Order: sequence, then structure tokens, then C-alpha cells
Amino acid sequence: MESIFHEKQEGSLCAQHCLNNLLQGEYFSPVELSSIAHQLDEEERMRMAEGGLTSEDYRTFLQQPSGNMDDSGFFSIQVISNALKVWGLELILFNSPEYQRLRIDPINERSFICNYKEHWFTVRKLGKQWFNLNSLLTGPELISDTYLALFLAQLQQEGYSIFVVKGDLPDCEADQLLQMIRVQQMHRPKLIGEELAQLKEQRVQKTDLERVLEANDGSGMLDEDEEDLQRALALSRQEIDMEDEEADLRRAIQLSMQGTSRNISQDIPQTSGTHLTSEELRKRREAYFEKQQQQQQQDPPGPLTQPCEKPTTSSEALSSELGDAMSEEDMLQAAVTMSLETVRNNFKTEGKK
Repeated sequence: MESIFHEKQEGSLCAQHCLNNLLQGEYFSPVELSSIAHQLDEEERMRMAEGGLTSEDYRTFLQQPSGNMDDSGFFSIQVISNALKVWGLELILFNSPEYQRLRIDPINERSFICNYKEHWFTVRKLGKQWFNLNSLLTGPELISDTYLALFLAQLQQEGYSIFVVKGDLPDCEADQLLQMIRVQQMHRPKLIGEELAQLKEQRVQKTDLERVLEANDGSGMLDEDEEDLQRALALSRQEIDMEDEEADLRRAIQLSMQGTSRNISQDIPQTSGTHLTSEELRKRREAYFEKQQQQQQQDPPGPLTQPCEKPTTSSEALSSELGDAMSEEDMLQAAVTMSLETVRNNFKTEGKK
């Protein structure tokens, strides 16, 4: 495929691209085609002048722009036909009834020139294979022999004028090479406009990404993502704080419920007086729990009864204030409070000493 000459579209010079792709080389330039167009314009002017220089038709002809070329680079079929005459080639209208009556199979021809709305392109056989050499494509498009007739018929339905190129085309490297080998095309070439649109979209996406990275100091993180991250971290810290508080409470309850013989006096100085050790607190708490269970077994279900008089110890006084309706969890919390109160009293007493 690399050996095939394929000019891509520039401006409106499709007629130039069509001729060069047909002849497989840079045979024509815009200057040469413009020269042919001016020559055709002069020949037409001379024919119109034969009717009289003062005639209405001649004055109208002089006022009209050239029908063989324009400023955009478009050239007429007359310009293309005259350019091919230099190489001994002529054009026959493929759509004409005269040619259709010949019933020539398109596969037996060598090349076609197609035109629609001022756009020209070539379909040519190189070696033993057909190629669409449209300058609007990014590269030559392989056309199978079975698809050639359908391809031309489709062009006719779309309004194209198709011309058969008659005569011997100049030799070219691609034709000689493809006589010996056959090529395969895995991907069809795209239109130049489609490729440019894709490249532009890729550049726009790249620019947007670079702008985002710059706005976020290269971190690539959007403001919304940063806010989500901050909210997640805050929730995580709250959960950790709650877990820490619950853990502290569980540890305090566990310490107050321990039934070992180890007392607080091992950690702080032992003092005399009415202060209670952890062992004494444990025994009194057990006695209180046992008494509460016996009371519940003796009293029938009904309104809560008033507790009997008990010695006015610190633990029992606290239980009396809370009432018999205390739950086990409340009792445990009260025990923790008493333990902490005992430790504080010990510290105060030691400080006074």
C-alpha cells in the first residue's frame, strides 16, 4: 500500500488530486491546470465574439465568471479532459445509454473518474486489484472485484457522474509491484474530517486534564473528591472516639467486677480509718446482690416495696437513693463510681498526712 501514490485533499484542489492519483505521480499543479482553464475561457470568448461584439450574449458572457475554474481551486470536466488528452487519454460517460448498451463489465476497465457537486476522485486498478483513491480518505481503500460493480452503482444512486478513462495509462511502480503480489487491508481508511475530529477531541481532552491537574497542584483530585475525603475522615474520627469511650467504660466496669484478692493498696499507700478496700467493696456488692435476689423471691409481683433499713454505708446509701428499680447496668455504674470515690478519698487522706 505504501507504493501507491495518494494525494490527500488540500483546499478545493480535488481535480488536481484526482488527475495525479489517476496517473500515479505529481503530473499536474494548480498553475498548469489554471493555464488550461484560461485557454478554454479564451476559446469560448472567441466563439461568442463570432456572434458580434455588441451582441447581448457576448456582453453577458463577459460579465459572468469563468465556468472552467474559480478562486477556490475547482476545475471543470473540460479542464480535466484537456489535461488527459496530453497523455492520449479520453473520458466516456459511464452513465450514458450508449456506453451501457455495450454491457462492458466494469472489472474489465482500468480506471474511473467520479464527480459529485464539484468533487472529483479516481477509482483505479493497480496490478490485479481495485482501489478507491479519493483524496478525502486518509489512504487508498481496497475494493474487491465482486464489490466494484455495487460500489459504482451506489455512486450513481447518490448522484455521481462516472467517467470511464480510455487509453493506456503511464507505467507506475505500484502497478508493477501489485502485478506480483496481492494486498490485504485489515482496516478501512477514514475520512480526513473524521480523523481530524478525533485528533481535535483528543487534544481537547488532554488540555482539560492538564488544566485540572494544574488547578489541583498536580494531585489530579477534584474539589468534590476532596470534600468527600474530608467527610469520610471526620466520620472515621467520630467512630474512633466513640469506640474509645465505650472501651474506657468497659474497662472501668471490668475492674470494678474483678473478684481477685488484689486490692488498691498495692498501687497506693494504705490508710487507716473507715476507707474500704476493693476486696471489701466486692464482698459488700455481692452481699447486696444476694439480698436483692432474696427480696425479689419473697415479694410477690406487684408495686415496688420500700427497702428495709440497712446500715448507712456509702454503697448502700447510694443504692437507697437510686431505689429498687435500678437495673443491673445502673448498679455496675454505681459500683464504678464508688471505686473511683474511694481512690480519690485515699489520695486526699494521704495528701493531708
